[in-house]
Amino acid sequence: MLSKLQIRTITSLQHKKFRREHGLFVVEGAKSIMEFLRSDYPVQHIFYTPSAAAKLIKIPQNIKSQEISEHDLQRISSLKNPQGVLALVQIPSHPTLANQQLCNAFHLVLDDIQDPGNLGTIIRTAEWFGFTRLICSTGSVDAYNPKTVQASMGSLARVQVHYANIEALLANPPVPVFGAVLNGESIYGTDFGSEGLLVLGNEGNGISRNILPLIKYPVTIPRVGQAESLNVAVSAALFCAELAKRRK
Repeated sequence: MLSKLQIRTITSLQHKKFRREHGLFVVEGAKSIMEFLRSDYPVQHIFYTPSAAAKLIKIPQNIKSQEISEHDLQRISSLKNPQGVLALVQIPSHPTLANQQLCNAFHLVLDDIQDPGNLGTIIRTAEWFGFTRLICSTGSVDAYNPKTVQASMGSLARVQVHYANIEALLANPPVPVFGAVLNGESIYGTDFGSEGLLVLGNEGNGISRNILPLIKYPVTIPRVGQAESLNVAVSAALFCAELAKRRK
């Protein structure tokens, strides 16, 4: 049975303030948890129900694990339909990216992305296409938000998410800066070269006004129909697919 302190601590991790205070975030579902167990992320504690025990491959002895009731899991889960397993994972301390780490590769730069589901989907998509890092503005949603973690489907275990002052980063970049806008050169005709930063803007407002002047190469996904805009996660997928094709 979980103590009141355990329940209070775990449920508090749904909020960024307490995730930072405790240095922990929540991962739910056996598949995602196994991804983190195989990664460099320190998994601190695993809670599971009797019906979900068989879904877990043998848990390493150095990781605390505890069988709990379905009722207790419901109390600590952020999901309407909990998946039987919940883990507390330590938030990593990613060092500041050095300029040389940005060279000879492409990185997505996310400018004030607000929807946690969008960020999680972008993380998952980025990994599919071979991206190992994302750069987010400090105003973007937290990568360890439960909805982001859930939407990433375990990809967060392998894709580093860095937060930075992107205005400062783009002011003196070591590689070309591309920006996704409505009126730019078609991505299918753009020479992206072999390295660069690709800026994707906020869901409602696009790229920030202070960032737009720093975009050297405005690019766009050509519109054929009458839709006003594309979802940012869909845009990210199309850009990632095009850049991955060029790498081949």
